Amino acid sequence: MNIKEVAKRAKVSTATVSRTINDSQKVKPGTAARVRKAIEELNFYPNTHARTLVSGRSRMLGLIISDITNPFFPELVKSFEDQAVQRGQEVIIGNTDYSPKRMSGCIRRMVERKVDGVAIMTSEADAALVTELTRRNIPTVFMDTGTNSAHSANIRIDYAQGIHEAMDHLFSLNHRHIAFITGPMNLESARIRRAAFLSGLKYHGLSERALIENGDHRIEGGAIAMGNLLALPHPPTAVITSNDLTAIGALGAIHQAGLKVPDDFSLIGFDDISFAHLTQPPLTTVILSRTQLAVTAFAALEALIRKEEGPHDDYIIPTHLVLRGSTRAI
Repeated sequence: MNIKEVAKRAKVSTATVSRTINDSQKVKPGTAARVRKAIEELNFYPNTHARTLVSGRSRMLGLIISDITNPFFPELVKSFEDQAVQRGQEVIIGNTDYSPKRMSGCIRRMVERKVDGVAIMTSEADAALVTELTRRNIPTVFMDTGTNSAHSANIRIDYAQGIHEAMDHLFSLNHRHIAFITGPMNLESARIRRAAFLSGLKYHGLSERALIENGDHRIEGGAIAMGNLLALPHPPTAVITSNDLTAIGALGAIHQAGLKVPDDFSLIGFDDISFAHLTQPPLTTVILSRTQLAVTAFAALEALIRKEEGPHDDYIIPTHLVLRGSTRAI
């Protein structure tokens, strides 16, 4: 099957078929619909390499994430890919596993595959690692770490909103001895969440009672950090964690110690991953919509690729507390 047969079936020139395949605005909608129908009827598969040469676009986008085993990211990937599929585009996934070395490899692969743009949905991006993208004017969307220019956009997540709501909630339940389990401190997002916790303590006049344990955004790290808090002479009455996996690990450590949530400890997570409501008790957490994040990242990337706008303000993604069963008054 070749392009000439498609042209013959649709009663157009091969040039019109080529323009339709490459989404050219020069083809009238009715003609484009006829060509697409012929393509479907003949089961024709356009040559991707040839399309790239003709249009200058690979129809491929890069998406770089931190940890594919964290349920937060598959939901993000699915929503981003759904947007791409609707527009006839492919997505190349890069998983950094929180490693700058792997991040560098992901970026190199994106450049080699000549992607039309890259969404970097992880905050361990070192400025030096993304120089290759900006130097080549490859449209790039960042999460928390980027700058806005003609070729880049930044999506800022309002972590502070959700964490401050969590602090207000615990304060209303009479908790005054509140701990925080962080994520990896090489992540900008983890540092922002930690800073939001400290500013929340300051707002409530509790700055001198800051209690922080380091975690790694994984279940095991949450369990270890919670174990350290339990070993203190005066353990906290409530714990806020940097993400839900950390909270699940903390929940396990509390159970292992023969204690209960929320009877002995109030516990709050962050992200609202798909099974946060299935823990026992269901986890009170801060919701960060992966769908909203993915749709926003895709739209920002498309705008950059199509050169629809120049430098702009950050895109803002809100966060809010979701109340379930893991907190109670003391």
